[in-house]
Amino acid sequence: MSFKTLLERGYALYDRSVHEARGVTFALVRGGDRKQLFLSEGLSAFSGEVLPEGGFLCPLTVENALALQGIFPWLSPRRTPEGEASFGFGDRLGLGTPGHIRALVGAKVFPVLVQQSVRENARTGRTFEEVLAKGIFGAFQEGYEAGFGADADHLKQIEDALYAADIGYTFFTCDPGDYVVAAERLSSQEVKDRFTHLPESETFRREYLGPSFKIDGLGTLCFSEEELARAAVKYGGAVSFATRMYHALAERLPHGFDYEVSVDEMETPTTCLEHLFVAHELRRRGVDFVSLAPRFVGAMEKGVDWRGDLEVFCRELRAHAAIARDMGSYRLSLHSGSDKFTLYPLLAEETKGLWHVKTAGTSYLVALEVAAHRAPALFRKIADFSISQFSHERASYHISADSSLIPPLEGLSDDELPKIIEEHNGRQVLHVAFGSVLQNPLGDELRLVLDEWEEEHYERLARHLGRHLEGLGVKSGG
Repeated sequence: MSFKTLLERGYALYDRSVHEARGVTFALVRGGDRKQLFLSEGLSAFSGEVLPEGGFLCPLTVENALALQGIFPWLSPRRTPEGEASFGFGDRLGLGTPGHIRALVGAKVFPVLVQQSVRENARTGRTFEEVLAKGIFGAFQEGYEAGFGADADHLKQIEDALYAADIGYTFFTCDPGDYVVAAERLSSQEVKDRFTHLPESETFRREYLGPSFKIDGLGTLCFSEEELARAAVKYGGAVSFATRMYHALAERLPHGFDYEVSVDEMETPTTCLEHLFVAHELRRRGVDFVSLAPRFVGAMEKGVDWRGDLEVFCRELRAHAAIARDMGSYRLSLHSGSDKFTLYPLLAEETKGLWHVKTAGTSYLVALEVAAHRAPALFRKIADFSISQFSHERASYHISADSSLIPPLEGLSDDELPKIIEEHNGRQVLHVAFGSVLQNPLGDELRLVLDEWEEEHYERLARHLGRHLEGLGVKSGG
């Protein structure tokens, strides 16, 4: 079948997706609200419907995504190039990858186009395979051949990491938070007692008491007995868990992978000595990590800009960046990185361009912007439902929103609805309720609106995420 015949039958063609391989033409097409993969001839690796006029239409399943990956190697996730900055585009709806790719036009950064955590998968009812497949089809739709990564984010179980490894993920973010001890809540005596009972307490003493650490640009760092004890009690178990996960992955993926260790979701900021302890211990135990996410000072909340003392943040960031360079030139990773426009220039400057930023919820909020503008009745229902779910959904997030401060929806005109997404309280309430919305019939209605206004959705994503990249200095404003 020719594309002309497809168009005559009412299908729309995604022009950038047209590719030739093995004597077969491949393309993504849309019929009504359904996207499909068109093949001019059937191939055994693909499952779908044979058309009477010739050709083959395949649903966008995980199996067909992997088959497409086998034809076009550029659809396989790969590792982050050494020495480059990287940017994670989380996509909770599975519809945003084309918009994310458009944000990359003119940008000098390695994209992680596939990024989802186990927690997010549980809340959206998705799987690592489905998230990967959406990324593959999104890259194919845009004809994006420059390479991308796939991040199994905030992994708390080794079996989840291995599962993601087996299906093609290249980036693994270890979240050892369950093994972190809130040492700042303990008295000096309690810390001392716990440290004494650590299996490696004597090893820690030899490594850190006496030796000093000369950090270029920072000076000499030394541990006192109490500082060492607190760092070891707080992070010793976390380092051990991160080490076990790394070596399990190394056995499964002997040709290499990107490994990040995240301690960002802690109650208190990561001190320079704590950072040094974690990084040094990981290196000492043979963990080849490419990035580390400390808990930075200030309010690093979801979906809104950073708040705090900027002078203190600059000083702490400069110290963390110096340690990262000295301990092996790994990236500093900024989690909850959406909309932190105040921090982006500082992060780029102090790390000398060696950073990783993760975003996710901001893309969901862009989707809600489309609904607010194009389907205000639906947006009202989503906002009402999100407010009703807020007390439950906020439990696992560090946020300061007060849902009672959101103006009554019935008092707002349709033209005023987008203001809810722009304001701090409304933005965070909508942000954290994504799971409840997407596993509700409201989620299906939202997807239909985004299908109808597909190009607007992509362009809004490109503009908003493009602003992030401009702030980080890897894309020129325009």
